[in-house]
Amino acid sequence: MTNINKGKVVLIGAGPGDVGLLTLNGKHWLQKADVVLYDHLVNPEMIRFTKKSAEMIYVGKKGGIASMEQERINRLLISKAHEDKIVVRLKGGDPFIFGRGGEEIQAIQAAGIPFIIVPGVTSVTGVAAYVGIPLTHRHLSSTLSIITGSNEKNQGDIHIDWEKIASRSGTLVFLMGARKLPQIVEKLIHFGKNPDTPIAIVQWGTTARQKTWIGTLGTIVEISAKDKILPPALTIIGEVVNLKSTIEWYEKLPLFGKTIVVTRKGDQANSMIDRLHELGAEPFFFPVIETIAPDDWTPLDNALKTLSKYDGLIFTSVNGVRFFAERIKAVEQDIRELKGVRIFTIGPKTAEAVRDLGIRVDVVPENFVAESLIASMENIKGQRFLIPRATVAREILPEQLRKMGAIVDVAPAYQTVLPSQPVDTLEKRLKEGSIDVITFTSSSTVTNFLTLIGKKLLPEIKKVTIACIGPITAKTAREAGLNVKIMPEQYTVSSLMDAIENYSLGRGGK
Repeated sequence: MTNINKGKVVLIGAGPGDVGLLTLNGKHWLQKADVVLYDHLVNPEMIRFTKKSAEMIYVGKKGGIASMEQERINRLLISKAHEDKIVVRLKGGDPFIFGRGGEEIQAIQAAGIPFIIVPGVTSVTGVAAYVGIPLTHRHLSSTLSIITGSNEKNQGDIHIDWEKIASRSGTLVFLMGARKLPQIVEKLIHFGKNPDTPIAIVQWGTTARQKTWIGTLGTIVEISAKDKILPPALTIIGEVVNLKSTIEWYEKLPLFGKTIVVTRKGDQANSMIDRLHELGAEPFFFPVIETIAPDDWTPLDNALKTLSKYDGLIFTSVNGVRFFAERIKAVEQDIRELKGVRIFTIGPKTAEAVRDLGIRVDVVPENFVAESLIASMENIKGQRFLIPRATVAREILPEQLRKMGAIVDVAPAYQTVLPSQPVDTLEKRLKEGSIDVITFTSSSTVTNFLTLIGKKLLPEIKKVTIACIGPITAKTAREAGLNVKIMPEQYTVSSLMDAIENYSLGRGGK
């Protein structure tokens, strides 16, 4: 018999857009979730925090039209919890600020389902902070009113006491009011609000698509009609709006407004994504590589049984280190067998991964490519080397070492495969021209990306600036006809991010 007490619903506020505004508790429950019901304004980047096995269900509302009625959402939450699952209800902003979170919890509670509430950063405070408008400020505003600019069933009137709202001297914030802006302005002025009162409308706040319009109650309707301001938008009314010019910061970040495609595999993309957020860009996460175990462990297992016979162990990637370490544990081999074996790595991140295992690294070449490592190795005739690497990789390293008289054992430690990856959203963004840079960190990311996207989108891809981590990757991209304009002098992810920033600021692509 099923014990329904094992299942629970966790109501999480996802914040107003920037994934960095998700709380630590929210991330914790996303990582544990078996099912996630998410809204339209939830940043899709948050999906990277979930388990691969998590069931993702879209229940959002776009343009005022719900994809799923509220009663059906309630029933779905209850039925999934009855299956002994951890069910996350992920809502934009804070679920208790015009988010119908209270209604959902009432339904869950009535069904006897255990629940947890994780509040979120509301769009009221989050968007205002990112645009540089303090909602309260000494001498300017000591009160704050939060008002819905929407209503049920598309009725013409918004059911609020306009006379009392208009008489308030502090800051007014309207959520979901873009479509009703003429009515809101007309009512406020009619009931005595000064037409010269400053107003700001912020669209897509806290994201790289953020855009702000400044005016007064007397001018904003004309501005909105001219520029066709559409949801999602937040409206701030009051004298505090005038402080934006001195406090704004987000829109001044070096990569603000840029959308950068990240093609690295999931667990290795975090450093890139975090850095892009710091620079104000919108990371578009599109992993094109998945690493899995090799089809046959025999060559590596045989090498692990006789580690002490090797003079050198060469790691060419972080993945090689990770799978090598996991396999040592799986076959219960003693890592102390590496005593006296020299460790070579290509790249500082690979070296760092080795050091994290408590193993000293002897050689890291000046340039982070196989050719540089080969140049640093002398007098190796007769020495034996083990290279745990991908099943398919460049052969230049083992071939050159053998020409130098070394004995080289290449042992597949992992293989790379194409992930199952929906391309619809990226295809749409490429066609509308809203992708600024595509990043590639290996030749395989280039070939896999083009395989997933397909030849029909090649003309659009050729219009986009391409950033490659090094010359080998850049050569692969150029041979495919891509427009490589950014490549760092040091072949690391950190240097690649620096190069993208320099290019954006007009300082070249290095």
